[in-house]
Amino acid sequence: MTPPNLEARLNTYSPTVLSIFRIVVGLLFAIHGAATLFGWPVDMKAPVGAWPGWWSGLIEFVTGLLVLVGLFTRPAAFLASGTMAVAYFWMHQPKALWPIQNNGEPAVLFCFAFFLLVFLGPGAYAIDTRRRPLAAGTTAGTTRGRFTRWRGFGNRRFARR
Repeated sequence: MTPPNLEARLNTYSPTVLSIFRIVVGLLFAIHGAATLFGWPVDMKAPVGAWPGWWSGLIEFVTGLLVLVGLFTRPAAFLASGTMAVAYFWMHQPKALWPIQNNGEPAVLFCFAFFLLVFLGPGAYAIDTRRRPLAAGTTAGTTRGRFTRWRGFGNRRFARR
């Protein structure tokens, strides 16, 4: 059991840590898409328009960038999560039952990381957080109202009310 004061301190960092998590997952996903589309940073390039490789690379690159910057985070994460679920069951699962046997661990991890972002949102530092006014009683990156808003760039319009 976590001591109450430790839990309260950790809760204050949750929106920031969620933002870091979102940025890292989005960056890794975008890089995987870039490798498929452009052959960078490693050569996994698929021929333009090839099904499903090139199209999945396009989805990975675009949704990865959207999640990275925190723009349309929930819909992009939902699409990315579904893409990884399809990739796992279509490409990996027929080879063997368990992800460790069929090299499907990255697909499963990405699927559930994005699924988590669908429900938790983008965190404190995201374009989504800046462009949408929050509902009364809620704060950035959470619906529980425990955290302070990101004020960023000195804009008083987004200051906590």
